[in-house]
Amino acid sequence: MNALEIKGLCKSFKDFKIKDISLTLPEGYVLGLIGENGAGKSTTIKLILDLLKKDGGSVKILGRDIDKELELVKEDIGVVFDECCFPADFNTIKLGRMLSTIYKSWDRKVYDEYISKFGLPPKKPISKYSRGMKMKLSIAAALSHHARLLILDEATSGLDPVVRDEITDILLEFVSDGEHSILISSHIVSDLEKLCDYVAFIHKGSLMLMEEKDRLYEDYCVIHCTGKELDGIKKNAVIGKKIGTFGAEAIVLKSEVPPGIQPYPIDIEKLFIFMVKERE
Repeated sequence: MNALEIKGLCKSFKDFKIKDISLTLPEGYVLGLIGENGAGKSTTIKLILDLLKKDGGSVKILGRDIDKELELVKEDIGVVFDECCFPADFNTIKLGRMLSTIYKSWDRKVYDEYISKFGLPPKKPISKYSRGMKMKLSIAAALSHHARLLILDEATSGLDPVVRDEITDILLEFVSDGEHSILISSHIVSDLEKLCDYVAFIHKGSLMLMEEKDRLYEDYCVIHCTGKELDGIKKNAVIGKKIGTFGAEAIVLKSEVPPGIQPYPIDIEKLFIFMVKERE
């Protein structure tokens, strides 16, 4: 079963459009939705969760069509947004009591274990928590009703590197059994590069690429060459390029690199930047 299937997702606003986005997240894997601020990541996630009504397309979560069966699958989804949405005057104890009335599968033992593991003071008001503590609390809540799909929208933005690394470890542990899946959006590409099995690039509401991360490493490389050498490479093999006074840097298909030019490994951030520049 796929954890998530999106086909032809569309939504029009006055000055922005989500245009024909199709994605598939196999069960047991992590998909990173990468894009600059304003690219449409949060809007796409809201459409997936039916928080915004789509104009067209279909969304299936764990095999269920959200237009017909969203209520049946809500228990299986854990959601973490970029801002903590819990009442500021609550502490973890009061929050746990409230959430136990919302989720039929709420597991107080699991919740208490996460609160302890994350070092969150149970009696301290959430308003007194740091951003990192609030994010850990949001993740604890999302994981304490046995969700099978975790959806995180810019959850690591604004966090210091140590906390981001901790959260990455938590998420990797969540999917380690092969039965849980994650969709995570971010403009911090380095976080997603460590975490994701699949990456999707979104730019100005359009999907530029959806691919297995390791396949990108296998198929593409960075080269440094002259402009004349670059002109000799098939245009459809050049993903993106930057031409300067002293030569050119380009991301190309490894199979099309001419003899005598040294290929270098790509990183996902550079691939995204070059693809965006090539479109503008």
